[in-house]
Amino acid sequence: MSGQNERIGNKWDEILKAEFEADYFENLRDFLRKEYKYKIIYPAKNDVCNALKFTPPDKVRAVILGQDPYINPGEAHGLAFSVGQGIRIPPSLRNIYKELNDDTGVNIPETGSLVSWAEQGVLLLNTVLTVEAGKSNSHAQKGWEKFTDYIIKYLGEKESPIVFMLWGRNAQSKEGFITNPKHLILKAPHPSPLSASSGFFGCRHFSKANKFLADNNLGIINWSTDGQ
Repeated sequence: MSGQNERIGNKWDEILKAEFEADYFENLRDFLRKEYKYKIIYPAKNDVCNALKFTPPDKVRAVILGQDPYINPGEAHGLAFSVGQGIRIPPSLRNIYKELNDDTGVNIPETGSLVSWAEQGVLLLNTVLTVEAGKSNSHAQKGWEKFTDYIIKYLGEKESPIVFMLWGRNAQSKEGFITNPKHLILKAPHPSPLSASSGFFGCRHFSKANKFLADNNLGIINWSTDGQ
């Protein structure tokens, strides 16, 4: 994302063309060039837009919206809450898996990769797409929020029903962009250890999402990630 021309490789390129050319995004590029040059930034440059690469706009059936990437080495790879194969499962994702198991009975996965969700049409998006190592929210208010506002607004106006799972205050700030009443909006606290016990546990978002998708003849999500 620090180059002049972003290339996602699907229809998002056309949808986001005006955003990539906007002044605020050029300012964001300048900021990121310096950050990547002088600091440790996650995820790697080529992984920043992985959520959009893995889940084209016409395939989106559900959106899981988080805050910003993981801040520890080797974890963030451009999909909200996901980590690469072989990486230790972070606490927030452990809590997601606990709720998934309690809600649906799916076995707690052994891998932290959520690529299989993304490939099924679950857009795993954070409100901010980069972060400085060890410093949560360090890239807030640099332009990413405006960019992800546009993405949620675009999806929120679509005719085909979508489930929006808004986890945490940052994610819930985008609720107003989801304007088509055909969509389902599910809200819960962030699954981090600091807030999971305040209502994330017991939210039953996974079963609610699948009921909604089934009711709309859109096919359910296989939430198991084993065997990826």
